[in-house]
Amino acid sequence: MKPARSGILVFRFSAMGDVAMTAPVLAAFRQQYPNIPLGVVSRNAFTPFFADIPQLSFHSLEPKGRHKGLTGLFKLFLELNATRPKAVADLHNNLRSRILGLFFFFCGVPVIRVEKAREEKKQLTRKNNKVLRPLLAITERYAGVFGKLGFPVKLSHQLLPKNPQPISESLIEICGDKTSSKWIGVSPFAQHSQKVYPAEKMYQVILQLAEKGYQLFIFGGGHSEQTIAAEWAAGHPGIKSLIGKVNLEQELALISNLDLMISMDSSGMHLASLKGIPVVSVWGATHPFTGFLGYGQSLQDAVQLDLYCRPCSVYGNKPCYRGDFACMNNLPESVVIQTVIKKLKNE
Repeated sequence: MKPARSGILVFRFSAMGDVAMTAPVLAAFRQQYPNIPLGVVSRNAFTPFFADIPQLSFHSLEPKGRHKGLTGLFKLFLELNATRPKAVADLHNNLRSRILGLFFFFCGVPVIRVEKAREEKKQLTRKNNKVLRPLLAITERYAGVFGKLGFPVKLSHQLLPKNPQPISESLIEICGDKTSSKWIGVSPFAQHSQKVYPAEKMYQVILQLAEKGYQLFIFGGGHSEQTIAAEWAAGHPGIKSLIGKVNLEQELALISNLDLMISMDSSGMHLASLKGIPVVSVWGATHPFTGFLGYGQSLQDAVQLDLYCRPCSVYGNKPCYRGDFACMNNLPESVVIQTVIKKLKNE
């Protein structure tokens, strides 16, 4: 006889920032429903996001390996169905997650998918007759899925208390010991260029803060970003690049020891939120009103220009139709710097 079904299976496969934003929702769920089993299905690289949530099982998705294609998805379904989930919370709602959810639906397992509010987002980003109003936070949309499954989740939207993690010896060799100077993380890159503050302007922000005595650490990016960050770090002893030198677990440990993070509308903002670190976020083509402001972060710490064309995109993946990228090019470095200094004084 098969065991009774119990617990909730959660789908959120990518991207890094979106997966990170599920963690505070699941942490709140665990506090409010301590006896309901939770299983998360995502890419193995994102396991550290859920390390602090008790009684949570993680199931690795391998979309380029054993879970590739329809046959691979059915294999994944068989693996997951063996855990006997009672319900599925699809926090991704893409083709892969819908197919996987369909397999569970045919087994009588209820599946609730996150509402993506595409029409509201179109109204917010269209050129003409733009409706500039804040949309529901994505974390609230995630929580709403659990509510529809019969488990309403109340979110505080407050940063978690800071809990600095021990820094390993290997990490200390890279970043040094924390002294009296404030530590500032910088996540200056993003997947889409319309989210990125121009490199020469960002370097001036970093350099001027370093010259004021702050210690800055640069996070996130690939090979080309690693080269840029290395050039910045060579210009001042108070600037250090971590790109290509640490894994995600080490990165999160160091972030937990920061005093503040400077980030684009990108994963750096959400990693800092996981560790209770305040963020000064810089916004270009996108906008906090789309619902992707970091969990617990303040809109007052979002640096942005008030332009008729903003936002022109939800994800920053569309070219500037004006052709001048004014939302970033016209944003003074001094505004970012002063916002950072003011925030640090108030912490």
